[in-house]
Amino acid sequence: MILRLDSTLAKPRHCVIVIPAYNEAENLGHVVPEIISYISKIDSKFQIIIIDDGSTDGTVDAIAQLAKKHPQIIGESMPRNLGKAAALKRGFALAEERGGQIVIMMDADGQDDPAELEALIATLDSGYDLVTGARYTRNDRFIKRTTSKLYNATTSAISGVKGKDFNSGFKVMRLSVAQAVGSMMYGEMHRYLTVIASWFGYRITEVHVTHRKRLLGKSKYGLARFWRGFIDLVTIRFLLAYESRPSHLIGAFGVLSLLGGVGILVYVSILRIFLDETIGNRPILTIGVLLTVVGIQLLVFGLLAELQVFQRNRSVEVRTRPIK
Repeated sequence: MILRLDSTLAKPRHCVIVIPAYNEAENLGHVVPEIISYISKIDSKFQIIIIDDGSTDGTVDAIAQLAKKHPQIIGESMPRNLGKAAALKRGFALAEERGGQIVIMMDADGQDDPAELEALIATLDSGYDLVTGARYTRNDRFIKRTTSKLYNATTSAISGVKGKDFNSGFKVMRLSVAQAVGSMMYGEMHRYLTVIASWFGYRITEVHVTHRKRLLGKSKYGLARFWRGFIDLVTIRFLLAYESRPSHLIGAFGVLSLLGGVGILVYVSILRIFLDETIGNRPILTIGVLLTVVGIQLLVFGLLAELQVFQRNRSVEVRTRPIK
């Protein structure tokens, strides 16, 4: 695990807002001007990056029209619908290219209230690296609210990171956080951005924000996303626990398999040598040999994984923050 504690407590004011959009043509014309009206009071150098995630409606045209009216807007379109994580990854990269110091995530459906930006940025300035706008009271369907509660409780329990709203798309972070988590944005990993940031050693917190109803259109939420997210949560847990010591997991299974296999082989050997019983046609002999071979293979795989981690860590410099 790489400890990244290189943030500053200064108050940067170059904000870049990253908005992933998928079939949100009818909402962008309302959402973006409202965001501009609030962020312009906080930062005169702000920029808004809108990433179209392969929309099939008029989202691209809507972004183009907004960019003509507002020079602070940068729009890009993904080649196809690659998912929110991929759109955020590209948005974070553009934010770095544009020299952003504070990166703000917002959704394009109008449920995030830009009036909360000042409080979120003020909390960031108080000494945090990532602040999540937590939707304690949600304006969503019952099934979405229920599955969200289950998701958040499960994520907190498995990851060990405290939080009530991990999946909120309303976040404010320092550029260093966006750079660190950007490389891990794939699949449904955007749901665990807070967990990943905490894993890297950044200071995280939540601020209660107002959650509004979707302006227009339909939610992209589906039950399938819940199960995909759960699989990614297991992946995150594996990375959290064993990213720097893979042999502890792989080797543990290898030792168990090897011990079981050797134990079985000792048992059948006793049957053959001391009791003169036939063992060649016994399935247990095959099982013992298989467990032994698999155990040895797992131990070797674990050692090879450790070798890769060792080689990587030789070139990694741990960055720390002086204590004042």
